[in-house]
Amino acid sequence: MDQSQHEQYEYARQRLKQKKRLYFHFVIFVLVSIFSIIVNKLLKIYYEYHWFMWVITILSFIFIMHFIRIFITDSFMNKNWERTQIDKLIQKQERKIEQFQKDLDQKNQ
Repeated sequence: MDQSQHEQYEYARQRLKQKKRLYFHFVIFVLVSIFSIIVNKLLKIYYEYHWFMWVITILSFIFIMHFIRIFITDSFMNKNWERTQIDKLIQKQERKIEQFQKDLDQKNQ
């Protein structure tokens, strides 16, 4: 396996791990939501208040943030994006060095 194939494999493995964690997070979200509804309504623990709605709202927010990170942010800010950004920065530095060298040569003449 050459370096490129190895990088692709590692990227795919990492993405799969991220998605697995997201699905696990979703299962936890559903279970905790159901549990809090049961505790609030059926066991009548502070049943005057609908505190389970706060639990579900907070868990929803956390899950949505996790979802955005995995499927939106990481999908376009992946290894290729990083490599492109690094190449741009290197080119910018090289241009500055060349300009600096030209300015230095002009001063020395």
